[in-house]
Amino acid sequence: MTDFCIFCEIVAGRQPARKVYQDDTVTVFWDIHPQARVHLLVVPNQHIRSLAEAESVDPALLGRCLQVAAKVAREHGLAERGYRLVTNVGPDAGQSVFHLHFHLLGGNPLRLPLG
Repeated sequence: MTDFCIFCEIVAGRQPARKVYQDDTVTVFWDIHPQARVHLLVVPNQHIRSLAEAESVDPALLGRCLQVAAKVAREHGLAERGYRLVTNVGPDAGQSVFHLHFHLLGGNPLRLPLG
């Protein structure tokens, strides 16, 4: 990969982040611009630009991202009252870092609509 990716740098430990979880496939850290009391980013360690490019990825990796999101949500006290897990795909959806990631938001009532 020749393009700089801040999330790849965080996963590799070359850029600082407040990590709350990391294993060989997934890393979770606090969003630097939180939109809720709890706003974590669930990031596959493998660089994937967005969900639109995930067809060629092992489905187990995406499943692992969801499992880790549920685990971290529970550990942060979000499971009982609820939380939102969302990914933005492309600039029109608000994706600003082009490395697949899921926003885990909770800790206060979340509003709708999103658009």
